[in-house]
Amino acid sequence: MGERYSRQTILPEVGAQGQARLGAAHVLVVGAGGLGSAVLEYLSAAGVGRLTIVDHDRVEESNLHRQPLYRMTDIGEFKVRAARAALLQLNPTVRIEALVQRLGAGNAGELVAAADVVVDAADSFAVTHILSDACQRAGRVLISASVLGLKGYVGVFCGGAPGYRTVFPELPRQAGSCAQSGVLGTAVGVMGTLQAHLTLAVLLGLKPPVLGRLLSVDFLTLHVGSFSFQGSSEPQGTAFVFIDPADVTPEDLVIDLRSVAEAPHSPFAAALRAEVEAVEAAQVSVPSNPRVVVCCRTGVRAWRAARALTAQGHRNIALIALGE
Repeated sequence: MGERYSRQTILPEVGAQGQARLGAAHVLVVGAGGLGSAVLEYLSAAGVGRLTIVDHDRVEESNLHRQPLYRMTDIGEFKVRAARAALLQLNPTVRIEALVQRLGAGNAGELVAAADVVVDAADSFAVTHILSDACQRAGRVLISASVLGLKGYVGVFCGGAPGYRTVFPELPRQAGSCAQSGVLGTAVGVMGTLQAHLTLAVLLGLKPPVLGRLLSVDFLTLHVGSFSFQGSSEPQGTAFVFIDPADVTPEDLVIDLRSVAEAPHSPFAAALRAEVEAVEAAQVSVPSNPRVVVCCRTGVRAWRAARALTAQGHRNIALIALGE
């Protein structure tokens, strides 16, 4: 292994055996933005043998303050392809698969099952729920993080620990984003680096185990919190599941919560267009028999509508996050 990994293999927690474990590992990283930049650089540098990167976005100039994996010359390029090129310059021994696609319910199962550890760096409520459900089914560890403004968290879910819904049983009423709320690049870098560290801890089997732990950081007050949710019970009641648009059948009643101004054309020709507030106020007539599929851009409004429909007596409900 030469000099490349000498400073980490000298650690008794790593050694030659641990380095061999890293070299044989396959990590799925969903999201090649701010979090993903730090995750990918540190996992590649540490010698994780195989990385699969999933992201559908292109590099924009507004990304560069928090995504130092990219350069001005990468603007307009797909992030996964630019990331692969940069990472191979860092460590050409790592096998890197760059997938230009959106992570959804349709492809999550196969991608998760093929990996040893899954890193959720997409910072998307829908993606996190989809990955958590897939990791629970496949028995894979999920390391998920989120940063907004000057606050962030990272947790280690599934694969022997409770899923994401145990700690976050509800979605917020509104979805924030970096574009709307702002974010400091260093905050994203710290949380992404923590994701990379926790990934290495899982792959190396460090003690005490990091499974079932969540760490939160307030970068303004410098307050750091941590707690264990290992052994906690999954939330009771209906668990709303995100499905793929291809799973919608002619028998389903689809409610598209996006306004016509937001999305002039729905991918579902027979979809009922309604605002989430109208669904919550029971102003939308929804038959009780068919499955109700509610969709919006991020999944947050769909979650709110599903909660309201459940209170109104509906039991067969699915969600779709249509993205941009």
